[in-house]
Amino acid sequence: QVQLVESGGGLVQPGGSLRLSCAASGFTFSTYDMSWYRQAPGKERELVAVFTAGGRTNYADSVKGRFSISRDNGKRTVYLRMNSLKPEDTAVYYCYAKQNKYVEHWGQGTLVTVSA
Repeated sequence: QVQLVESGGGLVQPGGSLRLSCAASGFTFSTYDMSWYRQAPGKERELVAVFTAGGRTNYADSVKGRFSISRDNGKRTVYLRMNSLKPEDTAVYYCYAKQNKYVEHWGQGTLVTVSA
């Protein structure tokens, strides 16, 4: 059974930091591109960061220099370190695993709220 379980969300003040984790099970983690997406209220889901199976990373322009994605294949976990958080970073953050165009999995999401 495939599972992606996110954790680490919560309420943080502007300028603060959080680290999200996504623990995976039920598939060959190391062969998947792992990503974080987010969806803010009233907006479409958007890509935040990706860490490919081959070791490449890419970020949305809005988070470059503030967020960092990493993965530990031994622990089957992907992380998103978020620094200098802004109110506009408030969203539900989703973990996403993709092997090819036919095989993909989503987590349930974790809420991040940036507010004073």
